[in-house]
Amino acid sequence: MAVLRKALVACGALLTGIAALAANAGAQDAPGVSKDEIKIGAFGSLTGPTYLYGKLTMNGVDAVFHKVNEAGGVNGRKLTLVREDDRCDPATAIGAVKRLAYEDGVFAIIGGGCSNAALAARPEIEKDKIPYNVFAAVADGITDPVSHYIYTTVLTSSIESKAQVQYAVQKGAKRIAVVAQHDAWGQSRYDPLMQDLKTRGITPVADLEMTVEDNDATTQALNIAQGQADAVIMVLYYKPGAVLVRSLNKLGQDPMLIGQTGIADPVAFTKQVDIPGATDKFVTPAVVKYSPSDPQVKDWVTLIKQLFPNDELSVFNLMGISAAQVMVEALKKAGPEPTREKYLDAMAHIKADTTAYAAPIECNDPVSHQCNHTPAWLRAAGDHAEIVDFTPSK
Repeated sequence: MAVLRKALVACGALLTGIAALAANAGAQDAPGVSKDEIKIGAFGSLTGPTYLYGKLTMNGVDAVFHKVNEAGGVNGRKLTLVREDDRCDPATAIGAVKRLAYEDGVFAIIGGGCSNAALAARPEIEKDKIPYNVFAAVADGITDPVSHYIYTTVLTSSIESKAQVQYAVQKGAKRIAVVAQHDAWGQSRYDPLMQDLKTRGITPVADLEMTVEDNDATTQALNIAQGQADAVIMVLYYKPGAVLVRSLNKLGQDPMLIGQTGIADPVAFTKQVDIPGATDKFVTPAVVKYSPSDPQVKDWVTLIKQLFPNDELSVFNLMGISAAQVMVEALKKAGPEPTREKYLDAMAHIKADTTAYAAPIECNDPVSHQCNHTPAWLRAAGDHAEIVDFTPSK
């Protein structure tokens, strides 16, 4: 009996040890997860002139987490957002990710307002093997080549450029001109734009350059007129874009004008051009399909004001809201015992509707982790922007 008793005790100890090891292994793949909480990290600009892309987008994420928590959380666990300020600076972003991974011990990260900062943080994210959902930064290099750990739900630079071409073709344009900045920002959009035109067998009637400092575009407008362009694809910021439109108007040219998110607000752009009727044919893509004044998002207006009394609902809030809704859906699909790998598998197969994205989010793992391909197209309608179309880029 004594021998049997010792054997049973030894066996029990062994089973206890195995269970402890299994629990420890599970904990290692699920940092930031406790019985009643899932900690999610966020990095982006919380201060300075670029806070719109960080702080306001994070406020949208927090609003979704608040709503989910009020309804009982995800599989019984409340969501907590831990924020780090990267000041839109690459070196600071790397430090922010390290703090989230090692000091805060978060389960996953949502964030990245500025492309340069998010690009710099990519190697650290991959080294730490931490899931990362991009909520604002658009550089293709953040998600291409594909990383097992990184997904984006915003329109990337190349997707935006392809959507510009698709919009022109869809609207019947036969003679397309291109006017682009060739700085780092512009080149990242110009290259995929020209490649897509080439793939479609389209040769632009004019391929012209402007800089952010240009105060006159007469030469560019004359070239567009000479080429008899019926559509102008613009890879320009507000100032050079307005200069170009004024010059075209002066020459009596009235082509379709297809902008991109460097000119995100068609109402503000119309005011900057300041010539009645000159922007009647101007459209620009947006990652969200509603403006903050639309009745479809009135409940979010109330919640943002409740949680952040100094805020009014903004497009950046809506971006954060939709990005967070995708993350919550993946967390739910990861199940009652979530691990990082279960979460990443859920993202790989996600198909999620959101409040404000123009189309359902769907990833094409392992080919692509760029999961948003459909911009909404906006034009100015008096003092507000209205949606005129949706154009998938593929």
